Amino acid sequence: MAAPLSGHHIAVLMGGLSSEREVSLVSGRECADALERLGAQVSRVDAGRDIAEVLTRLKPDVCFNALHGAWGEDGCVQGVLETLGVPYTHCGVLASALAMDKAKAKAVLAAAGVAVPGGGLFNRFDVARDHVLPPPYVVKPNAEGSSVGVFLVFDGANRPPQEVVAPGWTFGEEVMVEPYIAGLELAVGVMDGKAMTVTEIVPKTAFYDYEAKYGEGGSEHIVPARIPLHAIEKAKKLSEMAHAALGCRGVTRSDLRYDDVNDVLVLLEVNTQPGMTPTSLVPEQAAAGGVDFDRLVLWIVEDAYARGGAGGIASRGETSGQGAR
Repeated sequence: MAAPLSGHHIAVLMGGLSSEREVSLVSGRECADALERLGAQVSRVDAGRDIAEVLTRLKPDVCFNALHGAWGEDGCVQGVLETLGVPYTHCGVLASALAMDKAKAKAVLAAAGVAVPGGGLFNRFDVARDHVLPPPYVVKPNAEGSSVGVFLVFDGANRPPQEVVAPGWTFGEEVMVEPYIAGLELAVGVMDGKAMTVTEIVPKTAFYDYEAKYGEGGSEHIVPARIPLHAIEKAKKLSEMAHAALGCRGVTRSDLRYDDVNDVLVLLEVNTQPGMTPTSLVPEQAAAGGVDFDRLVLWIVEDAYARGGAGGIASRGETSGQGAR
């Protein structure tokens, strides 16, 4: 039997220009390896400003977008791919842009009935001058991922984080400030509009920062989460609602906080291109549901073909014979 992707040319976009470049290179490598195991001809593209020229020359059947962060995940690259008419994985232009802008995403989610934290956008110099919310609270860039540039301000803190006004700050003039929700860090993968399961994340660092997410042994993932069944179902429901409200497609991951003392659950954000590294949550959740990494990657590509209207895998008589779900 022919390999599922035999005869298909897939460009894997990785690296990019954001602060999450190194993570993206790992996600891209893992996905490219899987695609080659599935029989595809793979072009590994370290995406830069010349992406349109590169793809015009390569002429791939579909792009697997493994970029993370600004430019690759916020609708910019998606707009280029739409202009070129190349089918691509994950969310479209609007959903990508909305999800990346935390303030706008929160407004849309709240209007759809999804429980989100309070707080809002503040000028970074105001945030550094005095507490804009009573501690404890969280300060984070409005349009970054992977917990880059995130600071926790606890009770008794003498002053706000001064890093937001440091000369090297590159994350914009406004920052998101939200009340700190005590309790557990949760994540829910959503695939084709349906929640997978709930992961409880136990970071080995002070909070679930970049090192905890991507460092070897940086955090412990417990699947399914050790929370009551009603909280499991609510976390899944909120994640499905958020996926739909933002107009997402393919695979996303929602991050949530659960105050298990007061039984309060809030959704923090939706990641439209979740990590595909060896320590990433979505592949782990898929595996828990019986879907191995290669089948997950295959499903993501099949979804891109179906939505791209490009005469997909099944139309060429090379279907895998089983979906990833």
